[in-house]
Amino acid sequence: MRRAAIVPAEVDFSDPAAPAAPAFGDVYHSRAGALPQARHVFLGGNGLPGRWQGRRSFAVLETGFGLGNNFLATWDAWRQDPARCERLVFVSVEKHPLRREHLAHAHAASPLPELAAQLVAAWPPLTPGLHTLRFEAGRVELLLGLGDARELLRELVLQADALYLDGFAPARNPELWDEWLLKSLARHAAPGTTAATWSISRPMRRALASLGFEVGLAPGFANKPEMSIARFAPRHTPQRPAGREPLASDARRAVVVGAGLAGAACALALSRAGVACTVIDALGGPAQASSGNPAGLFHGTVNPDDGPHARFNRAAALATQRLVAELGLPLQRGLLRLETRLPLAAMTSVGGYVQALSAAEASALAGTALAHPAWFYPGGGALDPAAYARAMLAASGATLNLGTPVAALRPASAGWELLDGGGAVIAAAPLVVLAGGHGQLPLLGELAAGLVVQRGQLSHLPHAPWCPAVPIAGEGYAIADGRGGAWCGATTQDGDLDPALRAADQTENLARYARLAGLDTPPDVPLAGRVGWRLIAPDRLPLIGGLAAPGVAADQLRLQPRQPGLLLCTGFASRGISWAALAGQLVAALALGTPRPLEAELLDAVDPMRFALRRARRATIAALPN
Repeated sequence: MRRAAIVPAEVDFSDPAAPAAPAFGDVYHSRAGALPQARHVFLGGNGLPGRWQGRRSFAVLETGFGLGNNFLATWDAWRQDPARCERLVFVSVEKHPLRREHLAHAHAASPLPELAAQLVAAWPPLTPGLHTLRFEAGRVELLLGLGDARELLRELVLQADALYLDGFAPARNPELWDEWLLKSLARHAAPGTTAATWSISRPMRRALASLGFEVGLAPGFANKPEMSIARFAPRHTPQRPAGREPLASDARRAVVVGAGLAGAACALALSRAGVACTVIDALGGPAQASSGNPAGLFHGTVNPDDGPHARFNRAAALATQRLVAELGLPLQRGLLRLETRLPLAAMTSVGGYVQALSAAEASALAGTALAHPAWFYPGGGALDPAAYARAMLAASGATLNLGTPVAALRPASAGWELLDGGGAVIAAAPLVVLAGGHGQLPLLGELAAGLVVQRGQLSHLPHAPWCPAVPIAGEGYAIADGRGGAWCGATTQDGDLDPALRAADQTENLARYARLAGLDTPPDVPLAGRVGWRLIAPDRLPLIGGLAAPGVAADQLRLQPRQPGLLLCTGFASRGISWAALAGQLVAALALGTPRPLEAELLDAVDPMRFALRRARRATIAALPN
């Protein structure tokens, strides 16, 4: 589903005690104070901090992020509570988010200056969809959904423990209070989920009661004598779709097979969720296969319909940008991607994420004459993928078991066992993640059907006639090596397992480099570079998720039961750097059942079972009588 462009909020700060939204004719919070209001209404009304104490994870779902004061108050309460839950996940939707400078203005005199400063620093570009902002070394997570709540709530995959109902007044913002929206909220509730709001709207309370909530009134805040509180107590326990059940909710140990970008990212995300990881790889060191290239690009994509590919790549690139900054990795920041199909007039910038540049503007940035306009991704760039993988592994604290090929898997009483070629047990754990590349195809069984192993060769120019000022991609790519040389590439040959550098491939790479650089003839340099292999799915998206449980296959991915304790994270094509961070976060969420960092449509788009489902549907149609 195409998401509408984000329209930022316009905020009236003329009354510092009560910033207002002119578009809604309402204020963001009581003049008696935003944080006291949040603590009384939303924390107190949901029994917090008491209800999260002793829990492994606790999820809050809020309608209307506004200025972010409810999040800051909840984060502060978590921080101050010695019996706090291990992880706090705060999910909030906002149709009209503030620009970063307005958010900074709103919190210039915050009573929580440290937390407010961290929120402002982490504030994402205002692009549609979910943004995962991490604090407290990942123990506090803000999953910020930008867009229309009526669309986003349908697409969120989570089970909330507490609901904060905090839109503008029902008379001024009815879309956030009607029965349709409250029904969407109830889908994310489980028996015992609580809700609170400053509003005592009778239609709202009747709607909540009809949806299975026990609704009551409590003393209100400041000039409001009453407020509403509720507890979800349906007559019948709602069933979650089988395909959305957590795969290893109680796991404290995991084995990740693969020490490249995918495996390292999974180990990091799982470790931050309280799961100790062992990473196994057949090779003698981390990032020695596809992830071992000396340089690689990361960036999003743009397409006119903003379809699943563009939305997944955008979310992944922004997640990478945040993680690379957090890890403090050296990188070449900023990336140009030439646009050869659309004229400049048809290209639209998205603030903070991508800028449409004329050929002249792009040329000035690249340091050479370019024939086409370009997209500039200020948060994209290039880095050393092996260094990125090693940094993630180090941050994860994972135990490495290298030089150890895994030949088979088998279920065991406490999860899964991994076997060597002789059938001996290498390791066992309640959770196993297969996160390698083409070398793991024998472990995938039927899921390997249709996957393509693609050879790629990149070339090195030790003394380049042109070193791009920023990494550039188009027909091929070029990256400065920092020593007066450049890397360029890369070729694509399906099913070709030749590991040797080939002169013909170098000629092809240098011709692309010359076209990017505007050279009359390609440079003449000695054969030098690297060969690697990509694992590519037919639709050019990764495979991330659980594998089908034995039995009758369901006709929908969301209804398909999965094998407990087993996850796949592979098929990264040429986008390992761009995809790894988000993929690891998704693996951890799927395993433990915490709020997913992607909308349901995008979960389906990367589900490993999508191709088997499509084949089954085609077979069913083919079997129908004419």
